[in-house]
Amino acid sequence: MSDTRSPITQFYNCRVLRDHALVEDCLYVQDGKIIDPAKMFWDEQRVPDVRVNCQGGIVSPGYIDLQINGAYGYDFSNDTDMIEEAVSNISKGLLLQGCTAYCPTTVSSRPEVYHKVLSHLGPRAGSIERGAAVLGAHIEGPFISPLKKGAHELATLRTAARGLADFDECYGLDNLRQHVAYVTMAPEVEGVLDAIPDLIAATGINISSGHSNATTAVANQAHRSGAKMITHLFNAMHAFHQRDPGIIGLLGAAESRPFYGIICDGIHVHPHSVMIAYYAHPQGACLVTDAMSAQCLPDGTYKLGEMDVNVHSGHVYIKDTSTIAGSIISLAECVRNFIKFTGASKVEALENATLHPAQMLGIESVKGSLTFGADADILVLDDNLFVQRVFIAGTEATSENVKFNKKI
Repeated sequence: MSDTRSPITQFYNCRVLRDHALVEDCLYVQDGKIIDPAKMFWDEQRVPDVRVNCQGGIVSPGYIDLQINGAYGYDFSNDTDMIEEAVSNISKGLLLQGCTAYCPTTVSSRPEVYHKVLSHLGPRAGSIERGAAVLGAHIEGPFISPLKKGAHELATLRTAARGLADFDECYGLDNLRQHVAYVTMAPEVEGVLDAIPDLIAATGINISSGHSNATTAVANQAHRSGAKMITHLFNAMHAFHQRDPGIIGLLGAAESRPFYGIICDGIHVHPHSVMIAYYAHPQGACLVTDAMSAQCLPDGTYKLGEMDVNVHSGHVYIKDTSTIAGSIISLAECVRNFIKFTGASKVEALENATLHPAQMLGIESVKGSLTFGADADILVLDDNLFVQRVFIAGTEATSENVKFNKKI
């Protein structure tokens, strides 16, 4: 409960993203939360202590990135001996970009890597001192298809023939319970489909289907068993075919449809494909970057897990191959690209980077919206959706009060 004596901040001269619309209104914040001003005005007979003039801009929830492998030279899977340093610097850098919460992502790795790093990737609140909030890890693999491994090391991949025992050996069930938001796995891999209900019941994590050659029938079974998302739609999966559209076919299901991550960098997915997906299932779209350690750094050779990757002119490939290995785009740019690719409204684009990711994780009451009681993670944007100001837990983040390092 808010302390009635603590300062109240008013955001005014703005259009607030609320209830699927941009509304000319004010927003009020106290103790790091969005508050209902009626109590302030009528019960306490107070006026705001601080007023923030938004200069006619758009006030949006902070962006949420469900899939990011690294940034600023750090990699969550590779920098195991400096993982706290990596989390700290990436969190602060992302905050200044307008990404106020995220899921640090690990690529397919050996069990010892998970047992070493997952405890450092668990949920932690965002703040000026800590940077963007961490929502829990996203583990991508290693229970994925060798046929659709993408930029994952083949030697790390495994099956789940022993069900929960294999997941426990690989990740540690306690790690999943305490530190992990969701796991990407291929439902056709031995043992995975049967284990999904047990894994959810035992740990409470979310499951996403990805890096998979699954047929539509198998993908449907996984979704009915509890898998609620598709990882980076169109990439590393069974190609669409009119008689068996694979995992992509879930977007045309008559019953409930999953959320899906989609990378709007213009490289991973053609703009026309983005439009097809969005018009098939607009409420499920979650913009993700799938960014790797070279985000915000010059072209060169970097690490993605244990693999060397080349970065050149916005493209990222495993060294000496044509295999895409993540991106270097920011989520703010993905939002702007989404409008270019689809002609969607600003509201639709913003909700794909705020509300929908929060709904996928089941945290929409506190993240991804500006409803009363939600965390005051706030962006002030101009009409072209460029980030003008960033607030975390109600406090403005600037290059003066948020300092971080790059590993070059």
